[in-house]
Amino acid sequence: MAMIDRQQLEGIFREHGFDEFRWLPAADIAVAQWVRMKCIYGCDEYGKSVACPPNTPPVPECERFLQEYSQAAIFHFAKAVPDRKARRKWSREVNGRLLDLERAVFLHGHYRAFMLLMGSCPLCEECVGQLENCPYPGSARPTPEGLAVDLFATAHSVGYPLEVLTDHSQPMNRYAILLID
Repeated sequence: MAMIDRQQLEGIFREHGFDEFRWLPAADIAVAQWVRMKCIYGCDEYGKSVACPPNTPPVPECERFLQEYSQAAIFHFAKAVPDRKARRKWSREVNGRLLDLERAVFLHGHYRAFMLLMGSCPLCEECVGQLENCPYPGSARPTPEGLAVDLFATAHSVGYPLEVLTDHSQPMNRYAILLID
């Protein structure tokens, strides 16, 4: 396993156009059952994506998975996007770049690098809904919420804003998390 050289990794992050990030111990990533309940009872993508519940592990397994990592970088994206279609297009573009970043970190010697995307998996225009039917199973990645990460608590723990929005015209704060060891 490669030693974590934050300075080198930060250079890779910046080379990929990601300037707004903060480090945190992976143990500080908050996991909560309420997040999964919000997925089940409140998300219109529940059951429709290979990277979302119920296609993700149970909450205790998610927590155990996250505990296997020592470090994480949380990436912040602030943007006002006027409608759902534009938001999805922007998210797909950013998430594609985040997957490229994960690969670059992997190639730098961090073979366990794993990205939690800031929105739905970006690989297909329309998700097939089941991992066994996914044309890109090696590249599909869950969102932090898909792994029961309490993004409100986690973002606030490193000083980032995250508030409930009441209107699509409000600038949103989105987050992705890169797990590194």
